[in-house]
Amino acid sequence: MDEVGRGALAGPVTVGVAVVGAATSRRLPHGLADSKLLTAHAREDLVEPIRRWCAGSAVGHASAAEIDELGIIAALRLAGRRALAELAGAGLAPAVVVLDGVHNWLSAPEQGDLFAPEPPEVLVPGVGLPVATPPVRTQVKADMTCAVVAAASVLAKVERDRIMVGLDGDFPAYRWASNKGYSAPEHVAALHKHGACELHRRSWHLPGLGEAAGAITPPPEACEEDAEAEAYARDGYESASDDGVADEPLWDAAPAAEPSGGLAAAVDGTVAAPADDAAAEPGVLAGRA
Repeated sequence: MDEVGRGALAGPVTVGVAVVGAATSRRLPHGLADSKLLTAHAREDLVEPIRRWCAGSAVGHASAAEIDELGIIAALRLAGRRALAELAGAGLAPAVVVLDGVHNWLSAPEQGDLFAPEPPEVLVPGVGLPVATPPVRTQVKADMTCAVVAAASVLAKVERDRIMVGLDGDFPAYRWASNKGYSAPEHVAALHKHGACELHRRSWHLPGLGEAAGAITPPPEACEEDAEAEAYARDGYESASDDGVADEPLWDAAPAAEPSGGLAAAVDGTVAAPADDAAAEPGVLAGRA
């Protein structure tokens, strides 16, 4: 599972999840890599191959208003639960989630943390029951070393980018079609000139608007996705061999799940492959969860 838009000044935060199981092919979509290392065109081209490759996928969002109300961590949890609810509505229940990073923002906070905001329950479509959160395993840089997490990141990035491009026509001054709501110079200049709109995260220290009481400073990664995409365009990035099979580090770096033969999922929009898949049949991912 992977998130996109955490550092943006406007628009939603988005979580993607991809699911793999024992029958998932080891032959990955050609060129699969972390979404930040791919051009927009390359990401778009990967969407359908990724959906065909994995057992299931979903994307969830939390709006700027929900980020302001709940805080970014609880908003991430809400977006992740919405993605899991979509999977559950399709009959998919991952046994484990591999979450990119070191912080488990998907699971509910400890009961002793009375000040941690908790998002509203998310119901499974057609069932009406709250979605369950599977066990979570965190992994640093999983989006760059684990194929399923990379797949989730691509799905999340493409869907959020499409949303921001669609909103650009309603708010052309901010040029979201190009900056996707991040703190690019033209976006900052528009904030200085026009102020914020209803899709900006008003609980943050937005450039040019002063420092409201209790406002949060945007994290330093606010522009990192655009910067890494520019680096790709300049230097190139090779994530797979010519036959479309990912290099071993991309495939094998994820931690193994509990051996039950179930499904595994990853946040950042992806699901992780186990590290010890030697027992799998040729061309099959031993997705044990």
